[in-house]
Amino acid sequence: MSIAKRRRVALLATGVLLPLPWVSGCSSSGDDSSPAAARQDVAAAARDRVAGTGTLRWALDAAPGTFNAFQTNADSGTQRIAGAVLPSLFTLDGRGRPQRDADYLEAADVVDREPKQVVRYKLNPKAVWTDGRPIGAEDFTAQWKALRGTDGAYWTARNAGYDRIAKVEPGDGAHEVEVTFAKPYADWRSLFTPLYPKSVMGDPAAFNDGRRRGLAVSAGPFMMRRITGGTKSVTLVRNPRWWGDRARLDKLVFKAVPVKRRAAALLAGKLDLAEVDRATAERIQAAGQAPAKNGAKKQAAAEPSARHGAAGDQRTGERAGQDRVDQDRVDQEPVAQGGRDAADAMRAWAEANASEKVRAKTAALRRFTVRKALEPAYTQLALNGTRGPLADERVRRAVARAIDRKALAELVLKPLGLPAKPLGNHLLMAGQQGYKDHSGAIGGKDTHAAQALLADAGWRPGPASDREKALGAGTDDEGRDGGRDTGRDTGRRDAGQGDAGRSERSGHAAAAVVRKHGRPLELRFVVPSGSGTAPLSKVGDRVARMLEAVGVRTKVVKVSGSGYFKDHIASGNYDLALYSWPASAYPATDGRPIYAKPQPAADGSLVVEQNYTRVGTDQIDHLFDQAIAELDTGSSRALVGRADARIWAAAGSIPLYQRPQLVAARKTVVNAGAFGFATPRYQDIGFRK
Repeated sequence: MSIAKRRRVALLATGVLLPLPWVSGCSSSGDDSSPAAARQDVAAAARDRVAGTGTLRWALDAAPGTFNAFQTNADSGTQRIAGAVLPSLFTLDGRGRPQRDADYLEAADVVDREPKQVVRYKLNPKAVWTDGRPIGAEDFTAQWKALRGTDGAYWTARNAGYDRIAKVEPGDGAHEVEVTFAKPYADWRSLFTPLYPKSVMGDPAAFNDGRRRGLAVSAGPFMMRRITGGTKSVTLVRNPRWWGDRARLDKLVFKAVPVKRRAAALLAGKLDLAEVDRATAERIQAAGQAPAKNGAKKQAAAEPSARHGAAGDQRTGERAGQDRVDQDRVDQEPVAQGGRDAADAMRAWAEANASEKVRAKTAALRRFTVRKALEPAYTQLALNGTRGPLADERVRRAVARAIDRKALAELVLKPLGLPAKPLGNHLLMAGQQGYKDHSGAIGGKDTHAAQALLADAGWRPGPASDREKALGAGTDDEGRDGGRDTGRDTGRRDAGQGDAGRSERSGHAAAAVVRKHGRPLELRFVVPSGSGTAPLSKVGDRVARMLEAVGVRTKVVKVSGSGYFKDHIASGNYDLALYSWPASAYPATDGRPIYAKPQPAADGSLVVEQNYTRVGTDQIDHLFDQAIAELDTGSSRALVGRADARIWAAAGSIPLYQRPQLVAARKTVVNAGAFGFATPRYQDIGFRK
């Protein structure tokens, strides 16, 4: 699947030059470790502890538009299904490190570097497609020719890596394939995953449209059996020709269920595994803590058998799912009893006074647990460097020095029990090989330094009355007027204190608005709205307050739906914005289009690739080019680190925190949940015996 496509999906789901000093050594930390629990939470179990039967229902964000992961309509659902039915030559471990998959490869090595790089793949001789044909060089050749970018008949999402290949041919030994590169390529392990049969890649029509309704030929532990409702439900069954460990599940059913409907689907017993928003995760956790009465505990503990998946609770779930997910309001006050603490007393009181409907929902949710980890993706504050005050690097740096990234990380991650450390790298996540915190290239939160940078750029404090003006405006839902609504952060308005009181309580008292030639410094701050975006709105509100503390006014514009990306981020119609990028195991390849220096087109416009901040330098581009061509992994990662330090110094993107990954899983589901970086091992997923 295209990294650009995955990144666009993640962005929409978030709801979402001065002389440069030598910065390669500006690392405030060399720590590349992170708690194992933050990297993955999958209820790991040995295969002999997993039932050898069962059907698992797994939620997708949307019905896949194609089952070709390299076609322009591919999405996260395409990638998920491809992982279960197609060869992955290299998978990722929990730290994002590529690992040879022995089911497909006996070996894969760089056997020559001069005069050209040559990679030799030795295929597992047992590896065959479902039509019985051995996986071989002809499949590699067809995929290279389709993806190298020289044939416009193929609707390819990108050609990174494949465009550096000179030829693909059979090796000297049996089951060997040799790939010769025209230019050295550090990330060669990223290629040919997933690998498609030549019947898909060898013909543009089959590539573009032929895989919209399924895959007739595959080579994974599962194969496609049935597609219903367009592609809203995709049923996979065991592949009878599979040569590896037998899949523990009989069936794996992927169902398109929008995030906002997943709570209801869980209540109705229609899903076993689903990524959920924070509100749903909190409801599941609360249900698990609520005391069970009148046999509810016994009922909740009686999990459905592995053979039938969730059928055992279908009737209860359907009854509970008939109503919208809500809570009955009550008018009495809970009273603490005995030695129980206030929280236990509240839960006991709520259970005793709840309606039958609420008790049924609570019992249904008790069958699930929340698996949580740090997602291989991060939320950033993006600064548009092509318009207004932010075209001046000093102003961008001032904004960066005004932001307390640690406070924002704690705001989002601490309540979830996840490590609440700000991310210090654009290209690598904490725990990845080579991770270092390069935020020292720009410096941490420092109000005085931020104000000095603004003053150096000509922005100086105006009259003291501007403090009240900075706090008095309201939030603009459609971009028509006003600033922000700090009431969203506290959830209430305190009588007699107003916005100024809340700002002071948060530790970010507003300063007089800075001005230049009499004009106030006001930035248009675009944030997403809609289902699941409340935490991000809270982050946006906190950022606005932090900027007020240095005299920068923000005009918050809340945007919902696809318009957030198309009409604002991609078009450059913003000053500040919050959105997320997925991380990559191959940062030299996948990071370049995000941070490449925009280039002028013939019509006078800018070609920005995925660099929506429009901030870049020739030095950054050069470091990426060097990293991509460096075959020594350690040296390549060092070049990536130098590029990251310069990206920090350019101050177009300010990483805030790694996003939380919250997955609702039926309590009997094992080897699945919040995978983090790790590639799922689909044949091991199942139900506990």
